[in-house]
Amino acid sequence: MNIKYRPEIDGLRAFAVVAVIFYHAQLKIQDTEIFSGGFIGVDIFFVISGYLITSIIYKEIKSDGNFSFAYFYQRRIRRILPALLVVMVVSLPFALIFFLPNSLVDFSKSILYSLGFNSNIYFWYAGERYGAESTLLKPFLHTWSLSVEEKYYIIFPAIFLFIYKFFKKYILHILFLGFILSLSLAQWMGYNYFSFNFYILPTRGWELIAGSLLAIIEIKEGKRSDNKFLNKALPFVGILLIFYSFFFYHDRITHPSILTLLPIIGVSLIIWFCHKEDFLTKILSSKILVGTGLISYSLYLWHYPAFAFLRTNHILQDNFFATSLTVIIITILSILTYFFIEKPCRNKDVIFKKVLLFLSFLLIIIISFCTLTIYKKGNINNKNMYLNSLIESPLFDKECKFLTEDANFLNNELFTDRIRTCKKKYDTFLLIIGDSHSEDLFNSFSKLSKYDFIVSISKGNCRPPGSKTKCHYYKAIEFVEKHRNNIDKILFNIKGSYMLTNFGNREQQSDGTFRKLPLNMPQINYTLDYIGRLNLLKKTILIGPHLEPNISLDRRNIINLLKEKNFSQYSHLLNKDLIEVDKKLKEMSINNQIEYISKIDLFNFELNRDFVVDDKITFSDEDHWSSFGEIYFGKQLLNHSLFRIN
Repeated sequence: MNIKYRPEIDGLRAFAVVAVIFYHAQLKIQDTEIFSGGFIGVDIFFVISGYLITSIIYKEIKSDGNFSFAYFYQRRIRRILPALLVVMVVSLPFALIFFLPNSLVDFSKSILYSLGFNSNIYFWYAGERYGAESTLLKPFLHTWSLSVEEKYYIIFPAIFLFIYKFFKKYILHILFLGFILSLSLAQWMGYNYFSFNFYILPTRGWELIAGSLLAIIEIKEGKRSDNKFLNKALPFVGILLIFYSFFFYHDRITHPSILTLLPIIGVSLIIWFCHKEDFLTKILSSKILVGTGLISYSLYLWHYPAFAFLRTNHILQDNFFATSLTVIIITILSILTYFFIEKPCRNKDVIFKKVLLFLSFLLIIIISFCTLTIYKKGNINNKNMYLNSLIESPLFDKECKFLTEDANFLNNELFTDRIRTCKKKYDTFLLIIGDSHSEDLFNSFSKLSKYDFIVSISKGNCRPPGSKTKCHYYKAIEFVEKHRNNIDKILFNIKGSYMLTNFGNREQQSDGTFRKLPLNMPQINYTLDYIGRLNLLKKTILIGPHLEPNISLDRRNIINLLKEKNFSQYSHLLNKDLIEVDKKLKEMSINNQIEYISKIDLFNFELNRDFVVDDKITFSDEDHWSSFGEIYFGKQLLNHSLFRIN
């Protein structure tokens, strides 16, 4: 049984992909970002996918009494992989030219995870907050949504067939229960584990199930709505809900959550009530919208890497002409990809073996490049290797100076033996706990201090409350209690603004400065509670806040910085809010009887003076120290009276 083509759904796809592209382009009118909720376009895709995939599965079962998994996945392969792999292959040389070694490794890993449809897990585990400035430079971050959909395609057919075979009478009830459970999980996760909530299928499944429910009801009833008044009125309500979310939502809302119901209801109203004779359906079925919808997959694939590579070279920054030209180029590429890659590979007359041969050729290129990159740690382009040497900061490791990022490793036999051996040799040790900024401290103390025995339990993006499965905090407390008699001092260092703002969110204003968002009291309380537990030994020193020039140290920026010898143009980028953060940290420390060292007071930090010293860059990125910076700042830190060793 064939599915009747509905051009208005392609029109919906057009709205969705345009919203996503405008959102990622960060288009603004008088400093106000339009399509601030454009990311909702992905949620629209999820509902459409759930509707179409369930229609395919259910109609095949109803007409043939059976379902071919092989044919279903063959069609998925034809639909998804050819265009995706072509975009990846085209992206490789640009990554090789523009990315420094660490970024190139990250790029390669994200591609390999994308090939296994696990990039959503990769970006979640890496702690990438969607919408943050850093994520705009990740060319394949957008593949997280493909990974979510593919997992649904893999899991849903088997679950659906099982329910259909054994609980056919209750199929709608069971799926509706899944919808409620997934939405409830998203609502709870959104306030506790934002990144997990955003990227993972269990909290996204309800959006796909919404489309599935529509498909099942339609097929069971043999029709959609036939109420003329509702068919005319409710699609307009649906489009208003969608556009409301496009223009008035923003990436600081809890998402997905109950709030996401508005656009999901909007899409559902359009899918269910649209009929070809109605006005809105005619608009959605117009040639320009249908044409855009047909190339929407290619548009989605091309736009993010194009924006990412151009942003790496600072071409798109507040440049409307460059952004517009990029959108035109992306559109041309998408049209070519649709007609020369997508359509031929989806053509049933083209033998599947030929498609597989084409895909295998592309896969060999991609996997070879990514594997070699990871094996060589990104050290492929000699010029980029040199530039990276100016800012790199490898982790220090010596017999009794070592760091672990793995909480489970604290109870590992090798780790325990190393601690035991070093305790016999040196008795006491310095313990450093925190996020990636404490890794900077660990390197500084390991290179410069008189401490012979230093242990760091640190992991990037891990701050209280953190994830109990990913982060080290809770096991670090156990470690402290176990070795309390051998710990000389505990240094606690995390990204200070994260403690005091809404998980580090900032708003950039027209003058280039950043406005700190309201205080995040739960985060502050979690951190205070944690430091209080650490400070039971009365040996804990809080160090903060992090210093944040907010200059992206990519390939082009390093070259320009070294040429210019004049950094006054960047001085306004120093986050002035850190002064307020510092005041709050001092206040918190006094009130809770915690020793506090202010980096701002200690270093008397000035961007023009401290960002480049003797033609050497002191930072490795927007807020971490380079190898030279660890020496430069570390010497000043070790002059503090708390660290003087007789």
